Amino acid sequence: MTDNNGKFVWYEWMGGDLERAADFYGHVVGWKLGDPGMASFPYKVGAVGNYGVVGMLAAPAEAKAMGAPPSWTGYIRVESVDDAAAKLKAAGGRVMREAMDIPNIGRFAIVTDPQGAAFALFRDDGGNPPPAPPPGTAGLVGWRELHAADSAAAFKFYASQFGWKETTQFDMGPMGVYRLFENGDQQGGMMSKTAQGPGPCWLYYFIVEAAAAAAARVAEKGGKLLNGPHEVPGGMWAMQCVDQEGAMFGLVAPRR
Repeated sequence: MTDNNGKFVWYEWMGGDLERAADFYGHVVGWKLGDPGMASFPYKVGAVGNYGVVGMLAAPAEAKAMGAPPSWTGYIRVESVDDAAAKLKAAGGRVMREAMDIPNIGRFAIVTDPQGAAFALFRDDGGNPPPAPPPGTAGLVGWRELHAADSAAAFKFYASQFGWKETTQFDMGPMGVYRLFENGDQQGGMMSKTAQGPGPCWLYYFIVEAAAAAAARVAEKGGKLLNGPHEVPGGMWAMQCVDQEGAMFGLVAPRR
């Protein structure tokens, strides 16, 4: 058993124009984007120093045929992808792409929770990745947020699947309860989505050094700011955005 079990360990963008998206996120977030030499399709890795944080690829034909929109997907590490997928289905989740191997990388499956929010199950092949930068370093993922149809039911599902613990609840008035969860040193939040928002989904917040400057960079590259920057607990500033193709993402910064 590894300490990474039940944690998000990878984040992946998929959309229409890989080169344009790489230019956008490199400018907005500051990742160093490189080609890892995937033999079967173009792929880019966004890194902080030599530590890989995210991957990016153009949507394959099968995803386009299914009408998959441009989006970010988080990968949760499990001990066995096949066993975790079976457990997820028994709890009401769906397997959208059956488990398959990525040579020399690991095994994964694309799934949804019972309310339809998509994510991936992942088991790496091991190896010796470089150590992660300190928490709070610009370019890392600073927060993971589930917009659920029913956040109470959603939390019970994820707790049963991955052992997550609820730590705090914030009463947001008409917007309902915001639930904080953790698994070891990894944290995130869950809320019941608004009627005007998209269907149930995960939103990932990338750390930037200053919120106002990052918001300006989003606009410079053709993205849009949806909400914020708003001050959130802990003295941070957060905002929700979409890139040029409409994929949602968040940014979080220690100051505005």
